[in-house]
Amino acid sequence: MARLGVCAAGAGLVLAVLVLHLLFCGSPVLREFGFQIPWRREVVLYRLDVGWPLHSEYFTGATFCVAVDAPNGLVYVAQRGDDIPKVLVFTEDGYFLRAWNDTVDTPHGVFAASSQHEQSVWITDVGNGSFGHTVKKYNSFGDLVQVLGTPGTKGTGLNPLQFDNPAELYVDDTGELYIVDGDGGLNNRLIKLSQDFMVLWLHGEKGTGPAKFNTPHSVTVDPAGQVWVADRGNRRLQVFHGDTGEWLGAWTDCFAEEGPSSVRFTPDGKYVVVAQLSLSRLLLLAAPPVGRLGPCRVVSSIQLADQVSPHLLDVSAKTGAIYVAEIGAKQVQKYVPFNSHLPAFRS
Repeated sequence: MARLGVCAAGAGLVLAVLVLHLLFCGSPVLREFGFQIPWRREVVLYRLDVGWPLHSEYFTGATFCVAVDAPNGLVYVAQRGDDIPKVLVFTEDGYFLRAWNDTVDTPHGVFAASSQHEQSVWITDVGNGSFGHTVKKYNSFGDLVQVLGTPGTKGTGLNPLQFDNPAELYVDDTGELYIVDGDGGLNNRLIKLSQDFMVLWLHGEKGTGPAKFNTPHSVTVDPAGQVWVADRGNRRLQVFHGDTGEWLGAWTDCFAEEGPSSVRFTPDGKYVVVAQLSLSRLLLLAAPPVGRLGPCRVVSSIQLADQVSPHLLDVSAKTGAIYVAEIGAKQVQKYVPFNSHLPAFRS
């Protein structure tokens, strides 16, 4: 019996080697079958941190956006609703710190831009009240520092600067701003502003061609300084040269079902993280090499529950954690790199 077992094991090993040889070197049918196995197509890169935040009852409205201040370990959440705090401040560990509400009407996008000298939070406001159609800068405690746009008045002008439903912004390390203006409003444009808020360049026309938009909804800058825009209505990501505004190309192949609503990069520059609102799905795309856009390729995906509706997201530059603002579920969830350590218990 022992000899029979050894023979069977040996035969099994030979068969396995033969199948692997045919799979990778021989039969195209087997090769095709192998690459259609789901675990062969995608890798698991992130997992849900079920303990974040420690107290989810602070989410009392529709959570539209989230921003991470990684140097200071803070997470800002902006939510909509009547008689509720519009901005919530948590730590990356999940502790609630404070909330503020003054001069925030209807938040859409938020960005944390901290430097060695200040902690600042930028909010795009799409409300029709006296604070709407603006892009505003606050300090960490909610004190208003700067207002861009004409408060309470939508428009298309550049001097003075006007917005209509500004969707999101990104502030780079030099203090220059990239604003996508046009979440269903008059404008469909990408604007770059200098540190003193002068227009450096813009693309501003509705359409389907290069450098035209249909609901530009999110914007980010990659490690090479290229500007990426989630052109949601056109189901694509468009890419621009950060200094000149030159159009560099677009990714469409990954968005046949739905366009991207949010775009960010992981801190190592390996992946482009995208949210798809109606599909309730996150995609991690392989980031292209510097100077060459190449094809769009999905490396991993995270399927959320139905009607969770991930609207905008942000990625911690320190930990690589992804924070997702879900307007359907009315919460923000945190996803951490799969091999990262999570404490077994939080008090």
